[in-house]
Amino acid sequence: MKNKNDDFRIESDLIGERRIPSDKLYGVQTLRGIENFRISNFKLSDYPLFIQGLAWTKEAAAIANHRLGIINDEQKRGIVEACHELLEGKHHEHFPIDMIQGGAGTTTNMNANEVICNRALQIMGHHPGEFQYLSPNDHVNGEQSTNDAYPTAIHLGLYASHLKFRAHFIELIDALKAKGKEFAHVLKMGRTQLQDAVPMTLGQTFDGFASILEIELDNLDHASEELLEVNMGATAIGTGICAEPQYAPYVIEALCQVTGWKVKLARDLVGATSDTSSMIGYSSELKRIAVKMNKICNDLRLLSSGPRAGLNEINLPAMQPGSSIMPGKVNPVIPEVMNQICYKVIGNDLTVTMAGDAAQMELNAMEPVMAQCCFESLDLMANGFDTLRTLCIEGIEANEQVCSNYIKNSIGIVTALNPIIGYKNSTKIAKEAMETGKGVYELVLEHDILDEKDLNTILSPENMICPVKLDIKPKH
Repeated sequence: MKNKNDDFRIESDLIGERRIPSDKLYGVQTLRGIENFRISNFKLSDYPLFIQGLAWTKEAAAIANHRLGIINDEQKRGIVEACHELLEGKHHEHFPIDMIQGGAGTTTNMNANEVICNRALQIMGHHPGEFQYLSPNDHVNGEQSTNDAYPTAIHLGLYASHLKFRAHFIELIDALKAKGKEFAHVLKMGRTQLQDAVPMTLGQTFDGFASILEIELDNLDHASEELLEVNMGATAIGTGICAEPQYAPYVIEALCQVTGWKVKLARDLVGATSDTSSMIGYSSELKRIAVKMNKICNDLRLLSSGPRAGLNEINLPAMQPGSSIMPGKVNPVIPEVMNQICYKVIGNDLTVTMAGDAAQMELNAMEPVMAQCCFESLDLMANGFDTLRTLCIEGIEANEQVCSNYIKNSIGIVTALNPIIGYKNSTKIAKEAMETGKGVYELVLEHDILDEKDLNTILSPENMICPVKLDIKPKH
């Protein structure tokens, strides 16, 4: 109902009438959600791929409902065109609700129903709020409940986010691999428990970083595939009440059509409606990646520590002054921010796990916070990966002389020499090195155990990075 001044329209729901500004596509139930859930700074409009998931869900429902004769040609056209506009990024400002909300996502579902309905009414030549021509509940939400439409939209939105995130992840892995090749000739000391161990190459360090992340690509893909199993057609609790018998297969077919993905119906809709394990599994995989990224960033900070009183084996790009009081100080700010992103993702995973554990009877009412955490983790990680790659990884330089000096002065290289010079000589050299502070390299030459050419051959990068058999004998 419109008022005389056209500044607002009157809409009503179970609780009563409310004034809705005429320029807003959302309606009375969205307005109540805005007023009731002033909780966080995370708004639905901040997550465009979630809105896309809602648009796909409502478009597929409209296609199925038209096929069943529940909506007419004009109504279908209006809904589908409105959904396509959302997919194009239009009207997202009309999704101002808080991502964290009570009601198991009802506010989000009705926000989508109202925006799509009112925009469809405009497309059909009517005004927002003229629900006698198209209803947000009876038509846009036809054959649905929040309890199947909302989780389906989450799954689709997260899968779209996964595909986008995956590209950022691969770019980071490739950047680490490139550094592995660049530093393949740089010999350095390996360390265990922060103590000198045996020689390796700096290239192996970066190849190792890349490999432990690359392993997670398959795990991530496997976790994402579970998101394509949805409970659309379950309606309220999985029994399919209020839906036509053919609705579920029709809407799944339509979801495959509109997304281009292999969406499938859950085997048991009652079980699926209260089960959030696909989100739990995907969040857990993001946590695995975060734990590995945290280790990598900690290593970068240690390897670049100094420059005079630390390891100083690599130089990170200098991005900004590091102190308000210490002139010349430059901090590893990019790995540090990635560390903090990792902590946030790990914390989000705990929230997802606890919320997933909160399912009761035939529904999990805590899905809103699970969705917010998963979408946020993906956004944070993607942004963090791009920042780490472009502002840190790609600009890392090796301090080759520092790495070489550590090798020559380290007692740890005795381990590499032991098969050649024998245990007795190795023990003698190690003991003297510890007592005098001299390097193993220097002492082996001083005691004329090996000549410099043979010693350099043993300690060459190609002979340090894998098991080899060398035909070298000690002089005595």
